[in-house]
Amino acid sequence: MAEERVKDSLSEKHSVRSGSSVSLKSYWSKDYHLPNLSEETPSSVKSVTSESCVFSSVSLKSDWSMHNPPKFSEKTPSSAQSVEYEFADSGDETYRSHKNFKDNHKDNLQWIFQGASEQVNTEHEIRQIEAASRHHQSLEIQVECKHLFEAAEQDEQIKTILTNGVAGIGKSVSVQKFVLDWAEGKENQDISFIFPLPFREMNLKEKERQSLKDLITQFFPETKGLNLTRSTRFKVLFILDGLDECRLPLNFAGNETCRDVSSAVSLDVLLTNLIKGNLLPSALIWITSRPAAASKIPADCIDRLTEIRGFNDAQKEEYFRKRLTDQNQAREIIDHIKQSKSLFIMCHIPVFCWISATVLQNILKLKHRAHAETLQESPKTLTQMYTHFLRFQIQQSKRKYDGENTADVSWDPKLILSLGKLAFQQLERNNVIFYESDLKACGIDVYKASVYSGMCTQIFKEETGIILGTMYCFLHLSIQEFIAALYQHLILDSDKKHGWFFIQKSRDKSMIDFLKTAVDKALESENGHLDLYLRFLLGLSLSPNQQLLRGLLSQQDDRDQSKEEIIAYIKQKLGDNLSPERSINLFYCLNELNDQTLLKEIQSHLSSGSLSSARLSPAQWSALVFVLLTSEEELEEFELQKFKKSDECLIKLSAVVKASRRALLQWCNLTVQCCKSLSSTLQSSKCVLRELDLSNNDLQDSGVKLLSDGLKSQHCKLETLRLSGCMVTEEGCGFLSSALTLNPSHLRELDLSYNHPGDSGVKLLSEQLEDPNYTLDKLKRCKIQKNGVQSGAFKLRTKAEHDRQVGELVRDGALSEQLAEEKSRSV
Repeated sequence: MAEERVKDSLSEKHSVRSGSSVSLKSYWSKDYHLPNLSEETPSSVKSVTSESCVFSSVSLKSDWSMHNPPKFSEKTPSSAQSVEYEFADSGDETYRSHKNFKDNHKDNLQWIFQGASEQVNTEHEIRQIEAASRHHQSLEIQVECKHLFEAAEQDEQIKTILTNGVAGIGKSVSVQKFVLDWAEGKENQDISFIFPLPFREMNLKEKERQSLKDLITQFFPETKGLNLTRSTRFKVLFILDGLDECRLPLNFAGNETCRDVSSAVSLDVLLTNLIKGNLLPSALIWITSRPAAASKIPADCIDRLTEIRGFNDAQKEEYFRKRLTDQNQAREIIDHIKQSKSLFIMCHIPVFCWISATVLQNILKLKHRAHAETLQESPKTLTQMYTHFLRFQIQQSKRKYDGENTADVSWDPKLILSLGKLAFQQLERNNVIFYESDLKACGIDVYKASVYSGMCTQIFKEETGIILGTMYCFLHLSIQEFIAALYQHLILDSDKKHGWFFIQKSRDKSMIDFLKTAVDKALESENGHLDLYLRFLLGLSLSPNQQLLRGLLSQQDDRDQSKEEIIAYIKQKLGDNLSPERSINLFYCLNELNDQTLLKEIQSHLSSGSLSSARLSPAQWSALVFVLLTSEEELEEFELQKFKKSDECLIKLSAVVKASRRALLQWCNLTVQCCKSLSSTLQSSKCVLRELDLSNNDLQDSGVKLLSDGLKSQHCKLETLRLSGCMVTEEGCGFLSSALTLNPSHLRELDLSYNHPGDSGVKLLSEQLEDPNYTLDKLKRCKIQKNGVQSGAFKLRTKAEHDRQVGELVRDGALSEQLAEEKSRSV
């Protein structure tokens, strides 16, 4: 009887609603019997989640079998795959986005990069986005989505993959693309079943005890009766999407072991055993997560760690050209966005490209009606962009639901306050998905939430799960942060007492005190979780942005005075010894305040060539780092002689060295003082340095010891190290030998000419080259003869040649006479 019920349930067209309006519909034949998994099995995909509303509401109809297709009745549609689109009522632009879903993702899918750092990145995602914009993609291993589970070595098996990526970067879209290609019979046809299980929905089953079989049946009722215990002959893939949204403890160490798919256990026990491989050991697992949550999964449970980086610069432009049918309009929008570094960097996220296109296309329409020629008055900062986006969405809502069609915005303060409070409180808890209990805590009932999501479909979303309930979220984390910052201004504006984890509003607190407190708290944050919030908070304090929000925020006479005071305060903070990440955010804050004075001073020094003689203030040093790191040109080579030949300059610009492939520091009067900074750089997981030339600097053995500490790090990928004429003796060679012992697989070329390595030093390094335990093909370029004579990396030139070159450098002022004499004696 159970078999008959399964057969009957599969005879009807089955549609499953996903938590993000993305679903796959499958047709099943009345003649088809659902087998145990020991037989030829038809594939079954039911739903795919999406975190981007840009590509949501895509529905796919398909009927297919993976191995031996069953005999379908005559009434069954053909096996050719058709795609139908169910469009949300959010306008023509959304329609075009959905219509081009397949084409856009065939040609413009973000690359997945293998070998993401195993170090958990808890930094705010705006920092990660800005860092990603400086990545050297040529150094990364790119993996196409369709090849995710393919191993590089024949005897290697990839069963569990963790894919990281910041919010809105395309993780769930990559999942959709993977399943779509499989469903259409294009890729990964060896997989029999795919079960997408989004964490945001599984949270609602957190307190229930159930078996894996029960969980699958709840999500996919037509699979009732499926025998999962005979899955060894078939590939089953579980996609656990949105680890960062998981509210379960995932206690891998303390949870009981469960190997029976029919045993009822807590959801936490069930998921940890599935990921560890205790349940269905042959099953494939694909987990997606934002970076900060990746630590929830133990490293020994992951076979491949990958990262989605979003759009590179070429793909950013391609997005706008594909989205806009008018190519002149697309070119105008691209040119405008490229004028603002903060906007262009944020376009690394596909959803921000969509926000920008929505705003700028609307502004262009208005300007063309008014016969304006350019986009000069269009948003140039993030605050302006998000303010225009909010205005546009409210106007669309009023036009649609109330029939209003006015140039100005008719605000609903209660709506903004309610959403602001929710955004604010949940930002404190680091939550991006909200449930009914979260809404009630903010005084929002379920009816109001539905109204808000209907009125602001592209700001606040209500999502109905497959069968498990309703969830809510903002379109993107950055929108939540903007609404939270706006909420703080509303509270300040209404002069009501309100507390939060870093601001306590009181009647005697002025705007400038409010902003200074926010700056201080953001600088105290280790991971920068307030960085973007602070930018919005400062940007919303400006009169032009307040004017865009007239009717919602009142205008105050002291805005200009507050602006000058907070700019001075930020510049004062830039004079402190801040990390590069904190300094960079403060410069973006100054950009939100429309202040470019520090940057213009540095750019003037750079263009005139006067930087080497200028006495820079601490704030100007920070400005120099910002200019170099945010340059449009990739940091292929850093040459210290173009700036100032000193330890101080190198230490101040260490963040630039870290982001460069090649650092040329030879003949720069460097001492052991700079080596600690260089060692720290080499140990950073973000360091891309491959070639380091320190020749003819007075580093001595003590400096080499510090450098060797950096070389030992597993993060160090240095391939070439030149220490010619650095006063290195046998002791220094010992430090280098020790470092190579701990990290033998990267350094290929070592130059120790014009030093005193001695026979023992040469012997130490020679033995390492001959040791079969080392990666010899990467070290063979460092050809050291056992007797220490001229060969490969130990390039011994004649004393006469050396003295001639040193003399030239003394005459040119590049080397002091005292150091020249010491170097001459060393040969």
